[in-house]
Amino acid sequence: MNPDPTTSPSFWQQIPQPMIGLAPMDGVTDSAFRHIVALHGKPDLTFTEFTNVHDICSGRLKALDSLCYSEIQRPVIAQIYGKDPALFYQAAHVVCELGFDGLDINMGCPSKNVASSGSGAGLIRTPTLALELMTMAQKGIQDWAAGQTLAQAGLKTKALEAIAQLHHNHAVPRIRKPIPLSVKTRIGYDRNMIDDWSACLIQGKPAVISIHGRTLSQMYKGQSDWETIARAASLIQPHRILVLGNGDIRNLGEAATRIRESGVNGVLIGRGSLGNPWVFRGISHLRESLGIGTSYWESSHSPSLEETFKIMVEHASLFEQIHGSERFVRMRKHLGWYCSGFPHAAAMRAQLVRTHSTQDVENLITQYHTHNQQTQVTGLPTAIAAS
Repeated sequence: MNPDPTTSPSFWQQIPQPMIGLAPMDGVTDSAFRHIVALHGKPDLTFTEFTNVHDICSGRLKALDSLCYSEIQRPVIAQIYGKDPALFYQAAHVVCELGFDGLDINMGCPSKNVASSGSGAGLIRTPTLALELMTMAQKGIQDWAAGQTLAQAGLKTKALEAIAQLHHNHAVPRIRKPIPLSVKTRIGYDRNMIDDWSACLIQGKPAVISIHGRTLSQMYKGQSDWETIARAASLIQPHRILVLGNGDIRNLGEAATRIRESGVNGVLIGRGSLGNPWVFRGISHLRESLGIGTSYWESSHSPSLEETFKIMVEHASLFEQIHGSERFVRMRKHLGWYCSGFPHAAAMRAQLVRTHSTQDVENLITQYHTHNQQTQVTGLPTAIAAS
């Protein structure tokens, strides 16, 4: 007998509250970054960067690269986006087949290319379609759990072959059981419309709704509206749906403040984790002591410069192993984010964002140490500081 998704507990019910997770970020939360964050920060959960359902169902290998993960990242949730209900049905099968713990639908990306096509935050303008996507994704999850194969779901040979390659990096589920559906969204399109939008999403009966406190038109400007997030939590939680808040959280102290003031079940940290995978350190203590001020978290959980450099090299090496040296250019922004808060960080950053390999990174760190020891007064020598 297949388990009843309405009674079978999911990982969402097993995580202590308030929960703190790594938010999905396009072009950022690739497998290497998620692994480093899981290893050195240990968030309660992680999301992949979003993947287009068309790319998943057509077997586009470069796009499917975003669906690679390591066991240390669990619980790990695959985030997908698009606007074709039939493809959401098929993509749900793939996400289940690859062993993800959950499936998340992106209804919050403000990117012009995404939103203007009717996907991401563009779905806020088409609530009927948004609900249909949720329904088809849940149907796909249920049909997969009932034993339907990817081929029976309609996936073509090219997609089946591409997905088979990913199986080498995943623990394929031995028992077919439904995984929970969640949604990540914003408070509105060009204005705050959280009451109507919440009412719509509630009808889809997701396990969790994550809310970024800005409208689509705001992009990432201004301040995240946590009063509206609190309003959303009060509307959604009575329906036995968890609410996670998101926006402008830089450390666990700020997370504790937002959780206490808004009443959400937890938060997702996005930009606060850039170059800062250890931002999640101390979650268990946060749950015990929500009243501790932000200064405690900023001073007690910051790594030494040596540790920062060590993790930077580890991250670069892992990126090369997973994504290949030919794509190292995507690693450069991460290297730049690591460079702040220490002497000559800007000069170091200017060099790191031009590297082509982990060896280049190691060489620059060696030069930094050598030259920084030689000159404490005159500044960073030309070998490092030249831009």
